Amino acid sequence: MKLSLAMLSTLFILFTSGCVTVSEESKVTAAPMDAAETRIELGLAYMKREQYSRAKQDFEKALEFAPKYYRTHLSMAYYFEAVGQFEQASDAYQTALQVAPSNGEVYHNYGTFLCKRGKYDLAETMLVAATEQPNYYQIAESYENAGLCALKAERSNEARRFFEKSLEHDPYRPNATIQLAAIEVNAGDYSKARARLLKFHHRFGFQKPSLTVLRNLERKVGNVVMAEKYQALLDDLTNDS
Repeated sequence: MKLSLAMLSTLFILFTSGCVTVSEESKVTAAPMDAAETRIELGLAYMKREQYSRAKQDFEKALEFAPKYYRTHLSMAYYFEAVGQFEQASDAYQTALQVAPSNGEVYHNYGTFLCKRGKYDLAETMLVAATEQPNYYQIAESYENAGLCALKAERSNEARRFFEKSLEHDPYRPNATIQLAAIEVNAGDYSKARARLLKFHHRFGFQKPSLTVLRNLERKVGNVVMAEKYQALLDDLTNDS
């Protein structure tokens, strides 16, 4: 079973930026950045309400305040993708890379965008590059997205490798755990998959996606009693929802 990349990834990893002003020069630098941040936050609020024209106005204002600030270009890319202007979105991502060539957030977001557009090879390159950047801490998420992208490209061996890497950095990451278990089931690694899912349930309780994989596993190995047990648990969760 596959969960959609759109559901399981966040387009932007938005960090709160902080400026320490210790001189008049730094105050001058901080002022346009702060103004840009304010406009970006306003624009993102409009995006959530699907008021795209008003969001664009704020993002363009942010770009005027800080044209060399990577988040202004990521914001424009977000807008362009939302309204279906994919070439402009790609251009905005590439500009963000030019102004921040060592920023993992830019690589991650661009890679996620490329995967949605079906450009799997370049998407993988960008997502892996994100994990190699200094001061980037969303490594597990980038590897997970690379795994999801590999699944979309029907490259299960690559997907398995990326999900394993994701779990090395975040051992209890839910989606990577379930996706890896599903791959293990398909590969016949039933003991690994079962142990992985039982450990997952011990920590998070029964979840529909994990129960579905576990039920399918028991059906494959002919364990009718356990398959029926997991199906009953699935039915209970469905009835409660």
